[in-house]
Amino acid sequence: MEPKWLDWAKQLQSIAQAGLTYSIDVYDLERFEMIRDISVEILSIHTDVSETVIRDLFTNESGYATPKVDIRSVVFKENKILMVKENTDGNWSLPGSWGDIGLTPSEVAVKEVKEESGFDVKAIKLLGVLDKKCHPHPPSPYHVYKMFIQCEIIGGQPQKGTETSAVEFFAENELPPLSIARNTESQIKFAFKHLYNPQEPAYFD
Repeated sequence: MEPKWLDWAKQLQSIAQAGLTYSIDVYDLERFEMIRDISVEILSIHTDVSETVIRDLFTNESGYATPKVDIRSVVFKENKILMVKENTDGNWSLPGSWGDIGLTPSEVAVKEVKEESGFDVKAIKLLGVLDKKCHPHPPSPYHVYKMFIQCEIIGGQPQKGTETSAVEFFAENELPPLSIARNTESQIKFAFKHLYNPQEPAYFD
């Protein structure tokens, strides 16, 4: 579970964002700006991220605050899982990204596998919808739901993308250093559980 200070900061940001969107009274708007300032300060104190960067992240958001959606594609070949090496941190993750406006979750899963690994796939099964705060990820300023969608290779060849520097398949007991902001070891093992037991129901939370 995420630390309480992070939960408080996110809740304050959510209250501030909604208030700044729907309030019209100038004094109320000032108060909501103050609440946002408090949430920014909390995050800055407890992380290595500057107040300026955090404030920019928050001010890009408007309307009623809702969780973001991160979609991860799970692709197996010969009992090994497809992973890509991220340019940002040099570690490995399942292909994926934020959900795209106008695309269904399965369309995003298929698109990301192609862009990040070179493989053509079709989506075949939703493995789970996980709340990021319930799993051992680094602190994040956003509340995130992570969707894991199993896909099947139908063509293509391994090829790195603009955001990835390598493409490989890994056995469950030979996992590389993971980009834990994107996926954790327990989540990879959860994916293998579905490989070994195709009747496993979708997991949530």
